[in-house]
Amino acid sequence: MSMQAFRERAERLRANVTQVIHGKDEVVELCLAALFARGHLLLEDVPGVGKTTLASTIASSIHCSFQRIQFTSDMLPSDILGVTIFDQDKREFEFRQGPLFANVVLADEINRTSPKTQSAMLEAMNTGRVSMDRQVHELPRPFMVLATQNPIEFHGTFPLPKSQMDRFLLRLRLGYPSRDNEIQVLREQQLGSMDQGVEAVLSDGEVLEMQAMVSRVKVDRDLLDYMVRIAEATRQSPRIELGCSPRGTIALRRSAQSLAALRGRDFVTPDDIKEVAVPVLAHRMQFARTFETSGFSHAEDEAMVREVIAEVPVPL
Repeated sequence: MSMQAFRERAERLRANVTQVIHGKDEVVELCLAALFARGHLLLEDVPGVGKTTLASTIASSIHCSFQRIQFTSDMLPSDILGVTIFDQDKREFEFRQGPLFANVVLADEINRTSPKTQSAMLEAMNTGRVSMDRQVHELPRPFMVLATQNPIEFHGTFPLPKSQMDRFLLRLRLGYPSRDNEIQVLREQQLGSMDQGVEAVLSDGEVLEMQAMVSRVKVDRDLLDYMVRIAEATRQSPRIELGCSPRGTIALRRSAQSLAALRGRDFVTPDDIKEVAVPVLAHRMQFARTFETSGFSHAEDEAMVREVIAEVPVPL
């Protein structure tokens, strides 16, 4: 597949998503970058800004299996992974797949379920397989989890630890829409056009081809060194208690490759790295806070990451 064919397919998918998600072109582009980089996506924002709509629209735009899991506090690992039962007709045990066995999985409000269920799902996300009763079951390909969570309301929730947040390639926020975009949403809701959904524009085979092409996007040695120096800067900064791990550096490279391919290039530039650095790195770090400044603020954390990145010289 040529880079031109990749660009045409990606533009078709982007147009399909943006006809529902208005005024969030940068967020949509990064969502597609996560998809083609074989990564998982965490949409974390206040309620009612379209997190679930964005995730379901991306899933519906791909002609492959899709499952939505609404997480609750009483959900067990077997509710999402599957369960082994005894088939009396066949006189043998049989594994019945759970909703996680789909190409695209929408994990709605993942912080509502218990740590036991969270860890079971995130382990499957990391390995691409499910182990049940000493049997290994491969998850389908392509496989992507789009998880949502509300970071403001903590009552009855189980926040993901950093070791599990690290399983997500990107963490994104939508933010509130502009006035014109919110008016457009109200008009479409009144006319009922938002309830009609979208049609699939890519097949699962096409997605796999595009994922393989992203992995072949060239990254010069100087840019690999640039990524490592960014990681080292986060580890040495007095404002950051837990810096970027090697897994974070790998995620930075994969995301930059995918973004470059989405923009029609078969090589990565420093601007690609800087654009994906914050959504790739910010959720993987533990920031140093005093008692007075303790609390939740994505904006402050992301600004701190930008400051650290700005201090790293860009290769010529």
